Amino acid sequence: MNYSLVLRLIVIAIFFSAVALFFALDVGQYLTLGNLREQRENLRAFTEDNLALMVAGYMGVYVLMAALSVPGAAVLTIAGGALFGVLLGTVAVSFASTIGATLVFLAARFLFRDSIQKRFGKRLRTINEGVERDGAFYLLALRLVPAFPFWMINLVMALTPIRTWTYYWVSQLGMLPATVVYVNAGTQLAQVESTGDVLSPGLIGAFVLLGLLPLILRWVLRFLANRKVYRGHARPRKFDYNLIVVGAGAAGLVSSYIGATVNARVALIEKNQMGGDCLNTGCVPSKALLRSARLMAEARDSRKYGIRKLSAELDFGEVMARIRQVIARIEPHDSPERYQAMGVDVIQGTATLVSPWEVEVDGRRLSARAIVLATGAEPLVPELPGLEPSGYLTSDTLWDLEELPEHLVVLGGGPIGCELAQAFARLGSKVTVVEMSEHLLPREDPEAGTLLAEHLQRDGVEVAAGHRALLVENGSSLVCSHNGEEVRFPFDRLLVALGRRTRTSGYGLERIGVTLDEQGRIQADPLQRTNFPNIYVCGDAAGPYQFTHVAAHQAWTAAVNALISPFWTFRTDYRVIPWVTFTDPEVARVGLNEQEAAERGIEVEVTRYGLDDLDRAIADSDDYGQVKVLTEPGKDRILGVTLIGAHAGEMLAEFVLAMKHNLGLNKILGTIHVYPTWAEANKFAAGEWKKANKPEAALRWARRFFAWRRG
Repeated sequence: MNYSLVLRLIVIAIFFSAVALFFALDVGQYLTLGNLREQRENLRAFTEDNLALMVAGYMGVYVLMAALSVPGAAVLTIAGGALFGVLLGTVAVSFASTIGATLVFLAARFLFRDSIQKRFGKRLRTINEGVERDGAFYLLALRLVPAFPFWMINLVMALTPIRTWTYYWVSQLGMLPATVVYVNAGTQLAQVESTGDVLSPGLIGAFVLLGLLPLILRWVLRFLANRKVYRGHARPRKFDYNLIVVGAGAAGLVSSYIGATVNARVALIEKNQMGGDCLNTGCVPSKALLRSARLMAEARDSRKYGIRKLSAELDFGEVMARIRQVIARIEPHDSPERYQAMGVDVIQGTATLVSPWEVEVDGRRLSARAIVLATGAEPLVPELPGLEPSGYLTSDTLWDLEELPEHLVVLGGGPIGCELAQAFARLGSKVTVVEMSEHLLPREDPEAGTLLAEHLQRDGVEVAAGHRALLVENGSSLVCSHNGEEVRFPFDRLLVALGRRTRTSGYGLERIGVTLDEQGRIQADPLQRTNFPNIYVCGDAAGPYQFTHVAAHQAWTAAVNALISPFWTFRTDYRVIPWVTFTDPEVARVGLNEQEAAERGIEVEVTRYGLDDLDRAIADSDDYGQVKVLTEPGKDRILGVTLIGAHAGEMLAEFVLAMKHNLGLNKILGTIHVYPTWAEANKFAAGEWKKANKPEAALRWARRFFAWRRG
């Protein structure tokens, strides 16, 4: 038996029964100013003889009425002043109204909060974070303005994470001014014709201004906190620049571009290569390598395209030379010359923060009103015995290889490890992927990792999932633990691909006190500010997503806020973040996947469409993978999409657009898609959802209608 459900039903039944009884007995007739005037002398006489009993009874009735949220609270408050005077009346009403409000709050929280948070938790995340941070201020502002309905505040706040004790004392404090006004009016009962006379437009305006006090107080506290964080630092009287950007990767370049576009004076400081990791050691070279490797695979598998034999001769040196050519072609987009032409001062050197407004570059001190930290990330290298002398490779150093490794062991089965493992296997290396989790791509649904493992194995990759690395033995063997036993993987070269960590050392962050979070990233608020309001951070240094497109997205927020704050500010929107693992098959995702939905307790409806049914996939002999869409049960609102297939990354864009602009599967189904294309799979997935959610009742009536028309 579900006792929680039974208890909820009992609470609901008691509440509605009490409210029904209130109206059935017409209790409201006793809660009028006219009746109060008629009974005032009798009530006051009884009160003088039985003060304690009267106060207790009055408070009990008030608590009950407040808990039921029925009309009459204003008259009852006036009655408190008429019977007990200003002081005692205020005390009685204050405690009774707050206790009643808290009872409503607790009941609503018990009845509705879990289900509301479970169903709409993702959309309520920003509100929840705001309440956790500043809930007391928001509640106080609402309580100080009597225009906001009493019951609505109780209900809405019950759905948030605000603590019960905080809710109680803030409510009591916030309702006190209005309580005093109404109780005082009760002492002048003869002059009060209606409850509307108590609050004049001027008095309501005063309460509105009073309601702004908590927000003003919050701003004052923030101002004082800012003064505290800047204590000990001397602010320059004038600045060399509007904006100094540290780091010329994707985030730093976008920040500088935005500043230059609006004619701000910007300095961009980079100690290594312009373009950062993405251009020089990440996205660009890896995708160029993958394309060469795919050509080798297509030549090997030419029979599936009806070509009996297609020869391909590999020269690894020429492959690496092509990668360098690709980088050289793209390099002008990120070059110092381009940014200098925009008006950016590009400075080669190491930047060190010496104050919240100043950086030092090779002995030269520069100042700016705002600073953007875009220091990026570097490969994560574990403290593994024997690793250091093994000559291991990372995604940064891999591109210096001159010869194709004969036997490559890849430690890490995430996106970077899987992409490079497949590329080297297709080029001819014997490759082993070692992953601690039970399947590749641990952040994705297990079925994505399983399908990818099958394709890697077809390319000759040995997949060792569920293996924990212990040590490197003799510089030529990776020793792992698997099911309680030691397993050895010999290698010619070892590639460490365990992800990336924020690059924070060497920039003077600790010197001035810039705060890092538990993951070692530079801590940022939704405006991309650090604990110093004029120092911003974006890109891999900030997290939580380490993608070039997210870095650019954050950089826009950081740069715009840095230039125009406090006059206007923007928050980074993380609602719709897509990403792709560029293996074959590609694995593309946006929003929730099935694994995350289960972990968060979010109910979803799962719709699948297999690409083995797609005409274009069959024509290309790439008919593997699927489109998987997560929606709200019974609704077409898209919560997340996982695509697994040859062109998943390109197909994903339509779903990203739909989620960003709240377009459901019905809109995708109603959109014309060119035949034959891979994007048709998106429409067919929407069609699968439609078939699963067809209006059965309407279709039964349609069957009868058409039968009638046939005679």
